[in-house]
Amino acid sequence: MSIKPSDRPAHLPPKGIDPETLGLAYGFLGVLVFSFTLPATRLAVAGLDSTFVGLGRAIVASLLAALLLKITRQPLPAQRHLSSLFIVAAGVIIGFPVLSAWAMRSLPASHGAIVLGILPLATALAGAFRTGDRPSVAFWLCSSLGSAIVVVFTVMTGGGVIQIADLALLGAVAAAAIGYAEGGRLSRELGGWQVICWALVLSAPVLAVPVAIVVTQQGLHASWSAWLGFGYLSLFSMFLGFFAWYHGLAIGGVARVSQMQLLQPFLTIFASVLFLRERVTGLTIATALVVVALVFLGKKAPIARSGDRI
Repeated sequence: MSIKPSDRPAHLPPKGIDPETLGLAYGFLGVLVFSFTLPATRLAVAGLDSTFVGLGRAIVASLLAALLLKITRQPLPAQRHLSSLFIVAAGVIIGFPVLSAWAMRSLPASHGAIVLGILPLATALAGAFRTGDRPSVAFWLCSSLGSAIVVVFTVMTGGGVIQIADLALLGAVAAAAIGYAEGGRLSRELGGWQVICWALVLSAPVLAVPVAIVVTQQGLHASWSAWLGFGYLSLFSMFLGFFAWYHGLAIGGVARVSQMQLLQPFLTIFASVLFLRERVTGLTIATALVVVALVFLGKKAPIARSGDRI
């Protein structure tokens, strides 16, 4: 049965435009924004408490989200959406920000960029469970090999052991992957920016408690660079970046669009050198190149998209 233009789901592009291509374009825009997250976090935690950085940015973003939802008169999400919104909140509003902020207190952002190189695999895996996408064997082989290389890199640069901060980053990867996949699935019905806005608004009352405790105990005294990093995290990493990212996942497919994250290590390393003056070793660059090459090969592998349209 054909779909009339007026009946087309909101996440689908106009007729004549390839959904996968448009989804990849939106995905790249989201990745570009997220690529500056670790350097911005590194700047912020240099002068602010990591809990405040991890959760406080969501409080700021939730105020913007509430204003946007009110101005555009968005209907309240249905009860069936609430569980998914809480999963999104747990993954990308609480889990990833807190764990990555804690890790960035002791690890260079360029190192974190490589560890996050397994995020495309993790997101594709979560998407396969949540959306029913079925990547081919070649896709899984390439992504798995890339992830193994990331683990080896982590051990080699950690003095032969995986550091606690590395484990925190791996936890951040898992949290982000689950939040990305769930948000991409839900965006097919609610819309990309609506998903992150509602997740922020619903989680704000809970997050306000630990943020208030930290502010009361430690105050808010920090350098301008720390506040600049926090401002970027609040406006872009926690808010605007998800507008493009979730929309791309919705129209192009979680498994396919998640592979745009293959560019993130390079972009993050570039930002680390530019803004933090970090030194980047040849091993870091070589590892990034190999991981990106493998995920690029995986991108060429076929993916059977589910008929799931919620």
